[in-house]
Amino acid sequence: MIKQGKITSWNDDKGYGFITPSSGEGQVFAHIKAFKYQARRPEVNRSVTYILSTDKQGRICAAEITMSAAAVIEKDDQGNWVFANTYAVLFLVLIVFFCLFGIAPSWSFVVYLAMSLMTYIFYYLDKSAAQKGEWRTQESTLHLLALFGGWPGALAAQQLLRHKSIKRPFRTVFWITIALNSCAFIVLINPRAVEALKSLIIKQ
Repeated sequence: MIKQGKITSWNDDKGYGFITPSSGEGQVFAHIKAFKYQARRPEVNRSVTYILSTDKQGRICAAEITMSAAAVIEKDDQGNWVFANTYAVLFLVLIVFFCLFGIAPSWSFVVYLAMSLMTYIFYYLDKSAAQKGEWRTQESTLHLLALFGGWPGALAAQQLLRHKSIKRPFRTVFWITIALNSCAFIVLINPRAVEALKSLIIKQ
């Protein structure tokens, strides 16, 4: 019998979570391998249909899980993504402006694009590895890529791939890398700041 419910908890790193049935019964265990279509990662608040089954130990779990076409996204998350997208676009536009007027090195925009593309690929490979149960990319690697200019690509990957977009500790560190990278860029295009850094290095 086909049942309906909603994913109420999900551990993307471990590939499992729990579904709360619409009927109000107890939560049902759900493993990533039980999802019929895996084009998008499971996420909290996603409506699903499934059938009840049992695993090898005889425990009740969900099988043949199908996710709804659209996720239920909290208003706070919508606002966060709008802010993130707006900031990324404005930042890249400013880099282009600075390059055209000689305020920033002409290669800086190319570096951001290249790092963003590389970071997007790393996110894609990590998501693919998670789906297949293979070796994952360390979160520290993803954060370093963002820190060195790949954060616009990371933002695109988090939204388009729905990967690393729910785990709040990861997102907190991710936003710190964006702030550090932005500050570093501002310092580097400021001649006085560059001279001050050079003097500090020479003194040491």
